[in-house]
Amino acid sequence: MKITDIMKKRMTFSFEVFPPKDHQPMEPLLDTLEHLYGFDPDFISCTYGAGGTNVGRNMEIMKTIKESGKAIPVTHYTCIGNKKENIRKDLEKYLEIGVNHILALRGDFPKGWEETRGDFDYANELVEFIKENFPEFCISIAGNPEKHIQANSFEKDITHLRAKQDAGGEYIVTQLCFNMDNYKRWVEKIRKAGVTLPIVVGVMPVLSRDPIIRMTLTNGCSIPRELAEIIGRYWDNPEDFKKAGKEYTVKLIYDYINTGIDGLHIYTLNKWEDVTDIIVAAGIRKLKEVPGLEEAL
Repeated sequence: MKITDIMKKRMTFSFEVFPPKDHQPMEPLLDTLEHLYGFDPDFISCTYGAGGTNVGRNMEIMKTIKESGKAIPVTHYTCIGNKKENIRKDLEKYLEIGVNHILALRGDFPKGWEETRGDFDYANELVEFIKENFPEFCISIAGNPEKHIQANSFEKDITHLRAKQDAGGEYIVTQLCFNMDNYKRWVEKIRKAGVTLPIVVGVMPVLSRDPIIRMTLTNGCSIPRELAEIIGRYWDNPEDFKKAGKEYTVKLIYDYINTGIDGLHIYTLNKWEDVTDIIVAAGIRKLKEVPGLEEAL
């Protein structure tokens, strides 16, 4: 079943994980996946390293998720450094292991790069290539509720989003956004621009001070008053910051669901314990029995 078919019936629920570096063991992530399966996710997406590194480990994780039979595996894939010949080989390998869902991205430039250094400069070109040559794939595309940091206007950013839709994108997965007013304005703008695709909202758990500040600023995202107060109030108290941050994340989930989203996608940061606390507190997904889960909690 395609993810878009599930969306026709109900809101999807999903996670994002990232692969360990080549010199790091795979076991911690495999353990994380086992615990995430306890929430019966519809799909789990997996990133890979900056500049297209760790593709091999990404594929290994996709294969593991597929063989588990417990979630649809969705691979990320970028234009960075990728030539058509290599893209063909990679996509054929994904199909061979039963992975037919993909998030097509331009990708962030590695340090010192000013272009993709591949055959495609923009994600819509990658989407079109996949659609024409590998119609088996269900293609998702990225959306930026507060505008991509490299776009010089909302109009340009939304035009590119429309181009990705028209090239064959089937649903949108948003980048992190803590500002609900900005999200609602963005939805209104893209709908007026003719972007009709379902929207899966990506939610970044608020767990520690420095990563949240870094991720919001490097992605050009705003920090709303409520989150700023948490940062200021618990600046030097990591434990209380995490507690308040989890409560804030639960409220954010409620706010998003009440806008009528088509899917909720949790950026886990590979921290299943904290994600478990948030989902259980939100009461939006029943936790199935997973070996070792009660002891770990």
